[in-house]
Amino acid sequence: MGAMQASWLSALAIIVLTVVAMELIAFAVHKYVMHGLGWGWHRSHHEPGTGWFEKNDLYAILFGGLSLLFFSVAATAWPPLWWVGAGMAVYGLLYTFVHDGLVHRRFPFVSTPRGGYLKRLVQAHRLHHAVKDRTGAVSFGFLYAPPIRTLKRELQQAQERE
Repeated sequence: MGAMQASWLSALAIIVLTVVAMELIAFAVHKYVMHGLGWGWHRSHHEPGTGWFEKNDLYAILFGGLSLLFFSVAATAWPPLWWVGAGMAVYGLLYTFVHDGLVHRRFPFVSTPRGGYLKRLVQAHRLHHAVKDRTGAVSFGFLYAPPIRTLKRELQQAQERE
């Protein structure tokens, strides 16, 4: 394997690992920050929309800024961090198309999936929005969703505790 091929494989591995790490980080941020101290911004996402943008979109701007920070500043200290920034950008694009486009229909060209993984993502996020407050919600991931039966059971248990 040549040096150029090894460097591209390393870059691809960093991007893929960053996308996986971002899903784990996004889950934690969504559950503990957005549904915690950051509810002031995130609440807009759980209420009927009044326009193209919602206060919750400030999170996308914040995370996009962090990605740019990796591209521009952090990569000067350690060049592989450029690929981490690229992985964060890939995750951001996936989030935009899957969450904003597919789930919330913010883009008119996206159709509702009829089966498989994408249908499960849509169903899981709808169950997340079944709770209008910041407590009792289920399914905090954006690109991974547990089985729907599991989420329905968790939602029912949360409602019974109230």
